[in-house]
Amino acid sequence: MTTSVKNLDSKRLGTVGFIGRFKPLHNGAVLALDMLCEQASKVKIGIGSSNKYNLRNPFTAEETEAMVRAYLKPKFNNFEIIPVPDFAHDTRYADGQKWKQYVVDNFGPLNYFVSGNSFVKSLLDSSYQVIHPAYCIPRERWLILRATEVRVEMAKGGDNWKNLVPRPVVDYILNNNLLVRFQSEFGAETLQEANSENYKRTETREEETNHAREK
Repeated sequence: MTTSVKNLDSKRLGTVGFIGRFKPLHNGAVLALDMLCEQASKVKIGIGSSNKYNLRNPFTAEETEAMVRAYLKPKFNNFEIIPVPDFAHDTRYADGQKWKQYVVDNFGPLNYFVSGNSFVKSLLDSSYQVIHPAYCIPRERWLILRATEVRVEMAKGGDNWKNLVPRPVVDYILNNNLLVRFQSEFGAETLQEANSENYKRTETREEETNHAREK
């Protein structure tokens, strides 16, 4: 049930759902969260891949939630955070239907579900009106940024990564020694992958689906 931007109330979206992995929470993602919290009466924010700790998910669900709260709490009180685990690594649930049912059960009725992920859209389109985040953000404020880019900068060392995430998230990462842990556990592998592929490009639907099936 995809809807057009022309059908949206720019002042009030009602209750919306939005899922991201936020590994880490960066300036592109916070732009979407800001716009949603400003335009909706309630924003249900899902922490995707909440049951995974690996190269693409080098922060725990609890740490990721803390980053989101550190950024949003001083400004908004109309949000709720929901952990959303992956199931597709189990071949019985590789079609995404168990994930879909989990989302519907835990997010409940929504006016809109916001996602730019084509695989997510294909799963939820029959249950929610799915809109792209760009519909909620003025074109002049669009920012295309992937968390992979942030992680690569973190792995390189230096301070460039600090320009890609909001200050409360920088503080949380540093105060909890997460930068040192990330560099120790995943730094070399992150840089190796960055050298072997164009990590700034948008992933294909097939790549997104395959990532969901990783353990």
